[in-house]
Amino acid sequence: MAWLNEKQSKAFDNPKVEFCSANLINASSCKNAFAPHSTTGRTWDIVINCAAETRPNQTDAVYKEGILKLSMNCITEALNIKAKRYIELSSGCVNSSEKIPLKENCKTDPWTAVAKQKLKVEKELQSLENFSFTIVRLPIVYGFGDKRYLMPRIIIAAIYKHLNETMKLLWNDAMRFATVHVYDVCGAVWKLANSEKAYRETYNITDDAESTQGTISDMLADIFSIDIDYFGIVMSNLTKLSLSDTVSEINDKHMAPWAEICQQDGICNTPLTPYLDEEQLYHKHLNLDNSKLKEFGYELKHPKVTCDLIKEIIDDYVELKLFPKSLIL
Repeated sequence: MAWLNEKQSKAFDNPKVEFCSANLINASSCKNAFAPHSTTGRTWDIVINCAAETRPNQTDAVYKEGILKLSMNCITEALNIKAKRYIELSSGCVNSSEKIPLKENCKTDPWTAVAKQKLKVEKELQSLENFSFTIVRLPIVYGFGDKRYLMPRIIIAAIYKHLNETMKLLWNDAMRFATVHVYDVCGAVWKLANSEKAYRETYNITDDAESTQGTISDMLADIFSIDIDYFGIVMSNLTKLSLSDTVSEINDKHMAPWAEICQQDGICNTPLTPYLDEEQLYHKHLNLDNSKLKEFGYELKHPKVTCDLIKEIIDDYVELKLFPKSLIL
């Protein structure tokens, strides 16, 4: 609930919204969260599970508890209250494909710790007979509130503006970076939750941008007036021999200037960070097919990532005094 902008805060202040805090990993706390509405006494018709352990560099046990156990607790309670629809927000990192966008029925070979646990949740859901659920697989979600997906790259680009250096990236510009705006995640989830066509179905929620590391980096280059270069496949492959050391070097280069810039701009505390974990630097293609979502009838509000949409995120954090204003002048 920290770091909300004005519009987000107003949403929680709306009398239609009832907010309660609970540790969903704990079965009894989870049960309390699913208690009937305090004023009407009605049970919940739709349950949308956005909760999961997504912090980087956790142990497998932490991810198992914070994803698989948490989701199973929520599923159990959704069954108990006879919810009309349960929506599980899952991961799009189910496999890596450069040339062919992956459909929902693709062969799975998850390459992140979160995706591995989310796929286990998906299998548990499929095993429950007559349970009304919909699974949505998400790529890189950007927009207001993004702190971990596009935001570290945005910050790193801003740091290279400050350093007056070329931003040099691992791999090449062709690496697939499937994207979707958070407004389209919300819009699609709501439509799917209210449709019988989505009963026990899985959907990729992704835009039409066919985003790559190159297209995203080119926009950041335009926004911050910096130059971009790549190490290439051969040189980048050498980092696999000691990826953890490479990641440490990259983070060391960025963290100190970021702290310095924030201090200069009077920012004492911010959730934003240029920190990258190993998974974000794998040579894995996030490439999802959205044809099933379109056939369902959902029309994307933001079909492509644009410089203006990225600037909106930056401007929002500048207004909240969480991103240094000096970096956009």
